[in-house]
Amino acid sequence: MLEKVLMKGNEAIGEAAIAAGCRYYFGYPITPQSELIEYMAKRLPEVGGMFLQAESEVAAINMVYGAAGAGARVMTSSSSPGVSLKQEGISYIAAGELPCVIVNIMRGGPGLGGIQPGQADYFQATKGGGHGDYHCIVIAPNSVQEMADLTALAFNLADRYRNPVMILGDGALGQMMEPVNFDSCKAMLTDKPWATTGMGTRDKPNSINTLQLQPEKLEEVNVHLQAKYALLQTQETRSEAIWTDDAELLVVAYGISSRIALSAVKRARDQGMKVGLFRPITLWPFPKSELADAVKMASAVLVVELSSGQMIEDVNLAIRCSKQVYFQGRTGGMMMKSSDIYDQILQIIAPQGGN
Repeated sequence: MLEKVLMKGNEAIGEAAIAAGCRYYFGYPITPQSELIEYMAKRLPEVGGMFLQAESEVAAINMVYGAAGAGARVMTSSSSPGVSLKQEGISYIAAGELPCVIVNIMRGGPGLGGIQPGQADYFQATKGGGHGDYHCIVIAPNSVQEMADLTALAFNLADRYRNPVMILGDGALGQMMEPVNFDSCKAMLTDKPWATTGMGTRDKPNSINTLQLQPEKLEEVNVHLQAKYALLQTQETRSEAIWTDDAELLVVAYGISSRIALSAVKRARDQGMKVGLFRPITLWPFPKSELADAVKMASAVLVVELSSGQMIEDVNLAIRCSKQVYFQGRTGGMMMKSSDIYDQILQIIAPQGGN
C-alpha cells in the first residue's frame, strides 16, 4: 500500500517539486498560496537547495529566468494579481525557451479582489498573459493528489519542450487537506547542453537572448515557436471523461469546479438522466479533439466555472458551435453548490424530455 500523508494542496506542490528535482525557488508572499512559499523556505535548505524571497513578483520571475537559463529546475508561485506582475518575465522566458514551473493559486478578482477561490485567470493563463505570440503549457489539477502528480509532470514537460509550464489551481485546492503520496513524483533530469554554464569544453559560450533587431530573424524565432506549440497540441493534451458515451447533456468543468460538478452529475445519473462530465486537465493545449468526441451524443453542453464564463470560448471552438452551450458560474470568490448545478441540469434536460 502506498504511504500517504495528510497535507494542504499548497504544501503538496512544494514537496512534489522537491521530489521532482526542483532546487531553486523565488517568490513573494500572497494569499492564498503563502503556505507554498513557507514550505519551500523550510524544505529547500534541507535538501541543499536555494530559497529566496524576492523583493517583488517582478524580481522573482527574473530570478527564475536566470536560474532556468543556467539549467536549474526552478519554480515560482503566486496568486492572481501577483502573476499579473510576472507576465513580462514569463514572455521573456517563453521567448528564450527556458524550462520552469509557475504556480498560480487563483483568487477572486479583478484588482486586488479577495482571498477566496476563483478561476477568472483562465484567459490570462491560456491566451498568453504577456506580450507576443507565446504559450505556457497550462495544467489544472482538481485534487491534492493531482497537485503533487501534475507538479512532477510540469517539470518534466518544461524540460522536454523547453517551455514554461503553469499550474493553475485555486484557493480551495491550495487550502484543502487530503491524503497524498509522492511515489510518482520522481526526478527525471535531462541534459541541457544549451544552458549558460560557462565555456566548459565548448568552442564558445552559450548565450540566451530574446532581443532580435532584424525582423527576418525575429520571424524565424516565431515560426520555430509556433511549430513547437503545434507539436504540443498533438502530443500533450490531457483530459478525463466520465459517463460521456451516452450523455445527452455534457458538463464541462476543471479544477475545483469539476469536483462540485461531478457530485451534481452523479445525482442526475442516479435519477436516470444521461449526463456526463468532461474535465480538461491541460487548459493549454486545450483537449479539443477529446471534447469533440465526448460531446458526440449530447444535444447540449453546460460549462461550470468560477468566473463569468471564460472557458466557454474554448468549448465553443472545440465543438465548432455545434451544440447549445449553457453556463453556470460564481464570481468574486463565491463557491457554487452541487445542488445549484443539479438544478441547472434539470432546467436544461426537462425541455428535452428527461426526468
